[in-house]
Amino acid sequence: MYDEKGQRYLDCINNVAHVGHCHPDVVKAGAQQMELLNTNSRFLHDNLVLYAQRLQATLPDKLSVCYFVNSGSEANDLALRLAWQYTGHKDIITLENAYHGHVSSLIDISPYKFHQLSDVEQNPSVHVAASPDVYRGKYRADHPDPAKAYAGEVKDIIHKVQDKGGKIAAFIAESLQSCGGQVIPPAGYFQQVAEHVRKAGGVFIADEVQVGFGRVGTHFWAFQLQGDDFVPDIVTMGKPIGNGHPMSCVVTTKEVAQAFMSSGMEYFNTFGGNPVSCAIGLAVLDVIVKEDLQGNALRVGGYLTNLLEKQKDKHPLIGDIRGRGLFVGLELVKDRCKLTPATAEAQEIIYQLKEQHILLSADGPHRNVLKFKPPMCFSTEDVDLVVDKIDHILTELEEALGLKFPDKLNVENDGSKRKVSLTQLSVHVPVQKIRTKTKYTNIFLCSTSLISFIILFFFFSKLPSDENEHLCHSGLIYTKGNNPGVTKQTKRLKT
Repeated sequence: MYDEKGQRYLDCINNVAHVGHCHPDVVKAGAQQMELLNTNSRFLHDNLVLYAQRLQATLPDKLSVCYFVNSGSEANDLALRLAWQYTGHKDIITLENAYHGHVSSLIDISPYKFHQLSDVEQNPSVHVAASPDVYRGKYRADHPDPAKAYAGEVKDIIHKVQDKGGKIAAFIAESLQSCGGQVIPPAGYFQQVAEHVRKAGGVFIADEVQVGFGRVGTHFWAFQLQGDDFVPDIVTMGKPIGNGHPMSCVVTTKEVAQAFMSSGMEYFNTFGGNPVSCAIGLAVLDVIVKEDLQGNALRVGGYLTNLLEKQKDKHPLIGDIRGRGLFVGLELVKDRCKLTPATAEAQEIIYQLKEQHILLSADGPHRNVLKFKPPMCFSTEDVDLVVDKIDHILTELEEALGLKFPDKLNVENDGSKRKVSLTQLSVHVPVQKIRTKTKYTNIFLCSTSLISFIILFFFFSKLPSDENEHLCHSGLIYTKGNNPGVTKQTKRLKT
């Protein structure tokens, strides 16, 4: 990207310009069709049929009816109408921290938005299930079956709704949560949720507005990450579909579409599926194939994830790296055990990157997750540049905070998993300070195996636990003179 003065910027977050800003093929397709004809969708045009066929070919056969609209919000609003009409039910289950659009019906099912409102009662027909977050959530990576556990919470909600006389119309979820912090649901979660919801007479709506069209690399649609045995009843799409041109789509089954038609109310959308929009949509699909952008997302996304994992080994502020393809989140924490969000530090990184002409942003409920969802033409050279800058900024922040890994003690935390090397404990070090729940305890690290064993036993008996009783050690120490409860500030850094 370039500003009005010709300054070049690296865009790491624009998932709307899916195939690249102002891609010449997309611009040409739109301009040529506009020169020829643009009209409302009451008039049939070949582009509408051709685009519907091309789009449907990327989806499971069951999803065969397309409704073209103009934005992700329109698409999700229409999806709710389809669900209500098909099921005859009213209640909707959504996920914690979810965002599905800006119109009134969608604010109601978007905790990411309505939790910001004060003195506003939640819609009684909307029910919020726990986000299937295996890093920060209730059921983490160390749980024997987090997918079943999280799906079980949806099942519990269904029973509570039914006990009060309600009936479930739909469960709606982003296939990968974006505003919620780049959350990747555990494999099998959607299948089990769909089973519970369908048994209750509801349908499953997969929101692909942010993550569709090959972004995850291995598949064209993110819901396909769950496996071939999972097919939603309704899929919504937007943002990347037109590479910045306002268009979107809802795709559903014949059964749902027929029930919608049986209401007697004709559905009409003036601009949805107009010739220019469909020409642009076709061009986007062509570019994805011609330039192998789905393959690029897989290759470059894997390269990005690998580089960030190496940074995690260097920087104590990095708590988790997660993602698929070119949809990646880097969660910053002040303590890897308690998962204390490093919100101010995340904002500082964003500010400093912008000053160096790199555009990145943060999201999640604590605004501490750096999110990568760049145009699909993102390259390994782009990855090298942004990761190198993040490395330098993190180094400066951690020096200012007095935060570093211990030189001799290696403790790794992933949920409740810990690895401690006895050989590293069995070294001649006069005094090593280990942080406990309430104070610093001095222990002597001696070379004999017996003493090392005793130290190891004592060490784990004193480990702090987080809010879900996950025992671990942050693996961090603070340099002499720095109180762990007091944070030194860099420019703009607020705690």
